[in-house]
Amino acid sequence: MKTVTASEAAGQSSRPGAISLNIKDKSILYAAYMGYVRGGGIFIPTARPYKLGDEIFMLISLTDDPAKLPVAGRVVWVTPSGCHGNRVQGIGVQFKEDESGVQARRRIEGLLGGQLQSGRPTHTL
Repeated sequence: MKTVTASEAAGQSSRPGAISLNIKDKSILYAAYMGYVRGGGIFIPTARPYKLGDEIFMLISLTDDPAKLPVAGRVVWVTPSGCHGNRVQGIGVQFKEDESGVQARRRIEGLLGGQLQSGRPTHTL
């Protein structure tokens, strides 16, 4: 797997469906988190082509925490290259509704706290 940072729109993994995501900043996490998706989800900037429904395995590093969250999910959002509004190209991945997905959602929402209600724009909305 190749590491993909959430602040850059690049990153092709050596295996389809396996992504390592390193989010170092809460503002980037806010822009990437998809709290409106059932069970939570995350936007991943990538130029690699994915289709809705593709299964993805992610290792997510959040802020300064050295522990990586292993999370499985599926693609529920695709922002193509050249999208209107200068949106970042990438995919939105819904967390599976298992223990790893619940843990990832809780960890992210714990880090974001009151920011979730701010209404600031994100990568997807």
